[in-house]
Amino acid sequence: MQTTILDPSLTQTLAAAREPGLTLIIGNKNYSSWSMRPWVAMTAFGIPFHEVRVLLDQSDTATKIAEYSACGRVPVLLAGEITIWDSLAICEYLAEQFPDKHMWPQDVAARAMARCVCAEMHSGFTGLRTDMSMNIKAKLPGRGRTAAAQADIGRISEIWEECLSRFGHHQFLFGEFSIADAYFAPVVMRFRTYGVSLAPALNAYCERVQAHPAVARWIAEALAETETAPKHDAELPD
Repeated sequence: MQTTILDPSLTQTLAAAREPGLTLIIGNKNYSSWSMRPWVAMTAFGIPFHEVRVLLDQSDTATKIAEYSACGRVPVLLAGEITIWDSLAICEYLAEQFPDKHMWPQDVAARAMARCVCAEMHSGFTGLRTDMSMNIKAKLPGRGRTAAAQADIGRISEIWEECLSRFGHHQFLFGEFSIADAYFAPVVMRFRTYGVSLAPALNAYCERVQAHPAVARWIAEALAETETAPKHDAELPD
């Protein structure tokens, strides 16, 4: 996988992004939880892609993202002339295009549950997103524990407990690593940053997620980033 940091003076970068194959447009790995989800899924399942990283909170960030999608957000997946600009839509598209990868659980009940918990993650948990934003480099134990964030932690714990006990066999949420685990990987990052205490079985799950090669690679590359996103750092809770 080749990584490009987009420079607006390099017009060939934009042309290259439309070449055959898959190109994933992401933000900084330290901060961009939405980018992490499809990136981890694609990496975990061995789907080749070209990566373009657009730095967040820069004066030209919106302009750069607009070159790829009118929605103004990352991630964006370019698949030839097809543009997919939503993380869950990206994962669904990939699952359709690579059915042999079994990115969703094969069991019908498990697959339905996996889609439900991903959809809930996709549309909910605003307290956690607002008060415990992803910042992999930071260590902020005990911070951000608003009532809304704490309620979200409780609900996520319920989801994990049910999935692990019903389908996961105490490995990943549905046994084998799936889109659902990629979708909750940024939550694991948040729990790590903010020192969230969990039941032993859930702590063990978080450790397994962090140790997964795709997640471990994202973490390593996030820690190696030298760029910062001032707005994201300013939003860290007191």
